[in-house]
Amino acid sequence: MVRSRLLGRTPERRRQSVALVLLAGAAVGVLGGLIGLGGAEFRLPLLIGAFGFAALHAVILNKAMSLVVVAAALPVRLFAVPLADMAAHWDVAVNLLAGSLIGAWLGAGWATRLRSDVLYRVLAVLLVGIAVVLFASHQGDMGSLGLDGLLLVVVGVAAGVGIGVVASVMGVAGGELLIPTIVLLYGLDIKLAGSMSLAVSLPTMVVAFSRYSQDTSFAILGEHRRFVVMMAAGSLAGSVLGGVLVGVVPGALLIPALSMILLVSAVKVWRHQT
Repeated sequence: MVRSRLLGRTPERRRQSVALVLLAGAAVGVLGGLIGLGGAEFRLPLLIGAFGFAALHAVILNKAMSLVVVAAALPVRLFAVPLADMAAHWDVAVNLLAGSLIGAWLGAGWATRLRSDVLYRVLAVLLVGIAVVLFASHQGDMGSLGLDGLLLVVVGVAAGVGIGVVASVMGVAGGELLIPTIVLLYGLDIKLAGSMSLAVSLPTMVVAFSRYSQDTSFAILGEHRRFVVMMAAGSLAGSVLGGVLVGVVPGALLIPALSMILLVSAVKVWRHQT
């Protein structure tokens, strides 16, 4: 089993790594908080490039930390969007979950079977896709596509499958895809869409996590338990700071900059050698 570069370091370097891991987690949290997401799409390249985890190990670690962040964010989000408002749109969650749960199981299964070099390429392509979606979804107000009836249900399930696959393969919550999908398909406002995305993400991630647990690579979580706890804690703290800084950093500069970070990360992941 491929292990991270953190293993085998001297005790002194390991102590220094505590601060590095917390700082990296906080940076991811800040970036995610600035755009109202968990930031896992920024964490994945760090796990591969900065901390030296193999592709599948990075995905599993990313999924574990994403699960922690979303589980903590959902109850906090209820202060901004009451549960009653979300419950009124239960059909949206059910429609997307009908597809995303299937996609999550399939995506995790595919990720465990792909050769490591192929998985790096897949992750790089998906990072490019996330960068494009991130940039496009922040260019003015999104309107509804106006679908209804059976067509809306079918498109919703199909979208859920695709989002579930992408989220499980990358180890992310999928909010960067779920939010614009909810706005476009169901016409919900962006704030409510953000809360609904968490409600869909959590069970979707649990399914993917369950599928990954059947693979031997899942043992990476036990080997790096403290690493996961520290980076997740840093991400949670950073997301709070990112939320505070939302009004400080101009969106006109922020979104292109974050999209560029993802594109640069995609190139590095593509070139990564196993």
